[in-house]
Amino acid sequence: MCWKTLLLLLLCYDAQATVAHRWSRAVLFPAAHRPKRSSSMPLNPVLQSSLEEVELLYEFLLAELDISPDLQISIKDEELASLRKASDFRTVCNDVIPKRIPDIRRLSASLASLPGILKKEDFERTALTLAYAAYRTALSQGHQKDIWAQSLLSLFQALRHDLMRSSGSRVSA
Repeated sequence: MCWKTLLLLLLCYDAQATVAHRWSRAVLFPAAHRPKRSSSMPLNPVLQSSLEEVELLYEFLLAELDISPDLQISIKDEELASLRKASDFRTVCNDVIPKRIPDIRRLSASLASLPGILKKEDFERTALTLAYAAYRTALSQGHQKDIWAQSLLSLFQALRHDLMRSSGSRVSA
């Protein structure tokens, strides 16, 4: 009887650990796992799966970006914008990463309490959110600039902390 109980507890623990691990990915960027019905967005889109794609993402970020009043991001360079990966870039930037201060603060708080290192797609999305916050900081003035700068700093600290953990270095606060 005792071994059956032990086996049952072990199965329940394993099932709980599997479910918790499965859902922990959706905590940081829930929109990546819940595409809008009207969109053709793939589930959990990722931009970087090779060195060439990393370089292309860098080109997208260096190209002049346009942020419309409804916070939609587009690449102004027509040649870059016509690439297939540019469509994924627009999807991640427009449908996945947070663009409002409360959402970015929520992301920063989640990152601060996250054990372990970020998954590749979460690191990528956090870096894109950081780039967006830097862009908005540069465009803002007065009190708004201070708020965006604070969000930018918290995202930077979270990414730095993650990089230090992943490299095995000790992290100082």
